[in-house]
Amino acid sequence: MVYIFQLLQVCQDKLLQVIASIIFYTSIPLPYISGLDFGNVAVFAPVVGLMIGGMLGLLDFIFNYLHIPVLTRTALVVVTWIAITGGLHLDGAMDTADGLAVGDPEKRLQVMADSATGAFGAMVAIAILLLKTAALMDISENRYLILMAACGWGRWGQQVAILRYPYLKPTGKGAFHKQAIRSYADILPSWFLLLGLSILVWVVNSQNLLLSVFMVLGGSAIALLVPCWFNYKLGGHTGDTYGAVVEWTEALFLCVMTLGNG
Repeated sequence: MVYIFQLLQVCQDKLLQVIASIIFYTSIPLPYISGLDFGNVAVFAPVVGLMIGGMLGLLDFIFNYLHIPVLTRTALVVVTWIAITGGLHLDGAMDTADGLAVGDPEKRLQVMADSATGAFGAMVAIAILLLKTAALMDISENRYLILMAACGWGRWGQQVAILRYPYLKPTGKGAFHKQAIRSYADILPSWFLLLGLSILVWVVNSQNLLLSVFMVLGGSAIALLVPCWFNYKLGGHTGDTYGAVVEWTEALFLCVMTLGNG
């Protein structure tokens, strides 16, 4: 009986941590829950990503059922994508672009901290949204699973950035993530979860073996390379670059998926 009670307590704690992650990473309205601990939200970021992708996939299915043309349907999905996240990650990608546009490396973090959006930030936002829209237009099958995978791999890339690279602003808003992701044991469960999603694509249709392999290899490679590139350019990461990693990993993953799904 004691073991059952302990198991229920663990399940309750994990559920509350997932709820905290949903509140932190999305704009989804949830009832107020006192005493939530936001210290470990990064651990469950890929899970939240899969939930977001699932919602987008459901919305895409409904629009398709209503015979909404594919371009309009795709645009609505991408706009909803921004709305669900509250533009959190896209804002980080824009600030990061503005920072990288500065020639003086010592001033980059200062520019990234500025809430005003510059020309390079606006151009990057447009590029990301165009890539997502165009790629989804070229994906005709398994869109809901690919949307889930894109959101999941994007946030796994964020976990990689947190684990492998230094945080450049110890007092920054994203610094607490370093306490949640300390070893590969903290990010491997999410990788296996995404692997399971890729296998599901093959289980749903045995002819999708190549697509399934593309999802695992492409997702893993992009989620590793994108945070590595930002670290190379900046010498580390900030909360803004975490958002940039999510956005660019999602966009590039969708582009890669067009190679195996026409």
